[in-house]
Amino acid sequence: MNKLYLTFALCLGLGANSVLAQEQSPITIAIHGGAGTINAADLTAEQQQAYRDKLTEAVNRGYQILEQGGESVDAVKAAINILENSPLFNAGVGAVYTFDGGHELDASIMDGKSMNAGAVAGIKHIKNPIDLAIAVMHKSPHVMLYGEGAEEFALTQQFDLVPNSHFDTAHRYSQLLDAKASIIKAEHANGGDYQASVSMLKAHYKFGTVGAVALDKKGNLAAGTSTGGMTAKRFGRIGDSPVIGAGTYAENGVCAVSATGHGEYFIRYQVAGDICAKVKYQHKTIIQAADEVINHTLVTAGGTGGVIAIDQQGNIATPFNTQGMYRATRHQGQEAKVMIWREN
Repeated sequence: MNKLYLTFALCLGLGANSVLAQEQSPITIAIHGGAGTINAADLTAEQQQAYRDKLTEAVNRGYQILEQGGESVDAVKAAINILENSPLFNAGVGAVYTFDGGHELDASIMDGKSMNAGAVAGIKHIKNPIDLAIAVMHKSPHVMLYGEGAEEFALTQQFDLVPNSHFDTAHRYSQLLDAKASIIKAEHANGGDYQASVSMLKAHYKFGTVGAVALDKKGNLAAGTSTGGMTAKRFGRIGDSPVIGAGTYAENGVCAVSATGHGEYFIRYQVAGDICAKVKYQHKTIIQAADEVINHTLVTAGGTGGVIAIDQQGNIATPFNTQGMYRATRHQGQEAKVMIWREN
């Protein structure tokens, strides 16, 4: 009887410890504000500080939610909202212009616990695209909605629409004029070949994104990404940001990834999913897996960009093969770390 009681008590103790351990996963969050040609000489001290301040605000807001016991999806949403609302980044208010002078935005979210996901593409009147992606995940039977249909769904979910001009900014318009001039000049040189002309665009016109990945106290991973796309894009072009497995992926027990870069390559090489597959099936660390894909697979293919990624233990990887990547991380018990280039 005493042995049975002891065994029973021991099992209860082990069970309680397991639950406690699960509830005390090392909360972690990482965010990015895009990768590309980020030249220190082109940024004034005030501009650099503005980027660092906004990244700090976003990562700390997400971390605060995790610290209070909130879910990883909510932390991702909160961090991305702050970046979407800033004109500094190519998402939301800072969205780049299409060739025709408008804005088309994309976003996606993935919950590693349920493997549920939501995405929107080509939307024009939603202030925070990541919010609509989350609504698609939770309130619809679908994963991705596009354009007018996505906005029609938004109305059924009581979203307020904003005019497309809500996303207008002077510096992005200046970039559009410069990009269009480059494209038109290149088209003349290439016999009207738009594809060849776009390939000659400056790197910072081709991509720019914001994203976040998080691990909450219960061990749940989540990833989200939001973007204004490519400057001077045509024909309803959609990049990797709303494509699950390319620009966004999360799976409990494995990893969570948000990407930024030349989307066509990230789609072709299923970057986010490939990183997690290397962790899951090849048992590589998150740092090894992310580095292989970004600095070997993509570089060999000619693709440029970077990712933020975390694993189930809260380890963080932020590799990029461009000049810089706006990013910030925060791990349990530590202060926020904000970086633009490799060194700082």
